[in-house]
Amino acid sequence: MDGAPLLKLLKLTCLGVVLQLLLLPSSTSEDKLVDASKLEMFVDELPDMPRIHGYEVVHGVPKSKSLKIGMYKKKWKFHRDLPPTPVFAYGVTKHKATVPGPTIEALHGVNTYVTWQNHLPQKHILPWDPTIPTARPHTNKGIPTVVHLHGGIHAPQSDGNSNAWFTSGFNQTGPLWTQKTYHYPNNQHPGNLWYHDHAMGLTRVNLLAGLIGSYIIRHPLIEGPLRLPHGSTFDRPLIVFDRSFRKDGSIYMNSTGNNPTIHPQWQPEYFGDAIIVNGKAWPRMTVRRRKYRFRIINASNARFFRFFFTNGLRFTHVACDSSYIEEPVTTSAFLVGPSEITDIVVDFSRSKNDTVILANNANYPYPDGDAVDESNSKVIKFFILPDPEVDTSRVPKKLMKYPDADLSSVSRTRYIAMYEYTTDADEPTHLYLNAKPYEAPATETPKVGSTEVWYVINLTDDNHPLHIHLGLFKVLDQTELLKPEEFKACMDKYNDAIKCHVDKHARGKKQVVPAHERGWKNVYKMMPQFVTKIVVRFSYIHTNASYGFDATAEPGYVYHCHILDHEDNEMMRPLKVIK
Repeated sequence: MDGAPLLKLLKLTCLGVVLQLLLLPSSTSEDKLVDASKLEMFVDELPDMPRIHGYEVVHGVPKSKSLKIGMYKKKWKFHRDLPPTPVFAYGVTKHKATVPGPTIEALHGVNTYVTWQNHLPQKHILPWDPTIPTARPHTNKGIPTVVHLHGGIHAPQSDGNSNAWFTSGFNQTGPLWTQKTYHYPNNQHPGNLWYHDHAMGLTRVNLLAGLIGSYIIRHPLIEGPLRLPHGSTFDRPLIVFDRSFRKDGSIYMNSTGNNPTIHPQWQPEYFGDAIIVNGKAWPRMTVRRRKYRFRIINASNARFFRFFFTNGLRFTHVACDSSYIEEPVTTSAFLVGPSEITDIVVDFSRSKNDTVILANNANYPYPDGDAVDESNSKVIKFFILPDPEVDTSRVPKKLMKYPDADLSSVSRTRYIAMYEYTTDADEPTHLYLNAKPYEAPATETPKVGSTEVWYVINLTDDNHPLHIHLGLFKVLDQTELLKPEEFKACMDKYNDAIKCHVDKHARGKKQVVPAHERGWKNVYKMMPQFVTKIVVRFSYIHTNASYGFDATAEPGYVYHCHILDHEDNEMMRPLKVIK
């Protein structure tokens, strides 16, 4: 491998020394932080975020609709006993803006058009680091934003490319900005998506500030006969994330980097002490003794959740990420990485207790980090009404079957290696995919309509949730590397999986893919020191048809780690689809 990482490190060190003092706040004393363990849990009701339709019905026929959704600075109450918190929030008006933003409900086959409007102030509410590749307005005024609809299948101009950012009033735009209004055709299979900021180098801080929201594509003709729990009372998105707070209510993010002379602010992962669901810390929800559907989105920067109920109540999975699974799967616990979505049904009539807590026991960082404590091991408490109820909903034995991943039609095999670079003190400085920075020309160039096999080789000690824009994939297997240090040394030298004989090294134990995650995914957890084999499809999974738009247009797509602190520090690469 060439000396690019070392040269980058030297340049960053020099720049970091100059900028370090400029970015530090006047005080970073931890005595100004809220002790989350002293906040009373389960005192705030779980909100159902505002729901807006991405379509309109005219004479009984659904028609396309244009929405205007803004980004506003306002104050948000995360907990009864916390002062209001300055946030960035999505909404149709500032008054109606929420954290998370409104749930957009779209219909399959009906166009939704959204003009995302930036009304944010000149200065960010959180510290950011200019020594990583970052969206920078020419006048250094205004907060760059751009919206990515995670899991959406649409043209590149509407995908929210990190360099397609814009500031307030579209006064300044990034080098790949193309249009004000995004077009979501909603021609894909029904399922769960979410929208969030994707600005270059600012994704982690813009999401921390509050720029997240749920997006659901419904298909009543094929979903109705399933008779799953439905309606706003019994079908609820749950957007889960973690935050820490200062005593004045503001969001706390460490303003000093782990390598401050290199990166004045950047830290390899953000973890908060309080667990937030739909904008409230450890909320409570009163439920009836019947089935509920919960669409759970992990919107954390870096935290994994391993969910379970404290009384042994079980989950029935019906969908994963943006697609249904073929048959329901029942589990007592499950792991969700950052940006993953799991769609479950919980039957509270099976509970022997009147209350139950949804809990978490995933280490952070995952898998070998610290054990959770009292404040981040609890998520939400359900209070179950005593009287049984007639429940006409069900979980059918069959859900939705999509065409299988046809390995006989694979047109290309690729090897994607995950690298982490550190100082002599073993502190991370930046991360690359295939030892290349984001700015290097695209090397992943799949053809429209093609099926490819990717071997994702995780050479780091972290579990990295890999997200591919546009393409959907199935995880075939995960195999441990034998003698990982020997293989890594070869990869550090040559950056060539074939030359380093990955086939001979990937012969260790197999990690079973959970049954509820064997369907089509758009993000998956890449285990450290493992090779994960996935089959990626660049066409609609429910029809195998090609896209109804030009996927080869600029500015193209990307794939990246969805630990946001990694993505921002270059664990992202361009994905250029060709004809």
